[in-house]
Amino acid sequence: MTLTIGLTGGIASGKSTVSQMCLDLGLPVIDADVEARLAVEPGEPAYEKIATSFGEGILLPDGRLDRPALGAIVFNDEEKRLLLNSIVHPEVRKRMIAKKEAAINAGASTVILDIPLLFESKLEYMADKTIVVFVDPEVQLERLMERNAFSQKEAEVRIGSQMPLQEKAKRADAVIDNNGGLDETKRQLLDILEKWQAGI
Repeated sequence: MTLTIGLTGGIASGKSTVSQMCLDLGLPVIDADVEARLAVEPGEPAYEKIATSFGEGILLPDGRLDRPALGAIVFNDEEKRLLLNSIVHPEVRKRMIAKKEAAINAGASTVILDIPLLFESKLEYMADKTIVVFVDPEVQLERLMERNAFSQKEAEVRIGSQMPLQEKAKRADAVIDNNGGLDETKRQLLDILEKWQAGI
């Protein structure tokens, strides 16, 4: 029986770091952000629907999606954002499920689904267990400002657009406290995987 773990966190919480640790341990990681990018490549079903729904103005000369142009449209228009999500999200889920099944068929004992908006998108059903990578709000703000060269206001807007990490932590089966150093984070990850008999 393969264990499927949903890994999530918030912006600048260190989820990608933990995801990389899982990869380093030899666990297959299926990344929702990567699948979302692949799902809108020319020739994919979602690409065709987006081009039809949003018009030629969101295409680059080489035919690929002009992400900033599309982002500008949906950022300011709730209806268009919901339309885009209704096109992209089902395709991403389909791709992730197919990759998960491929990993299971290849004999993986544990599969990690790296999904930034796991709880917001109500995708808990895709995983047997969930892990949230948590940091204190002031640490999250500081790391995001440093990483993206954001002003405090810009960073606060980005963090405010997501479900609070405290709320995610309440819903998770396990929480990794990432306020400390990498060694401490890895120790917590290994403890959780061992407790869940993840076969590493």
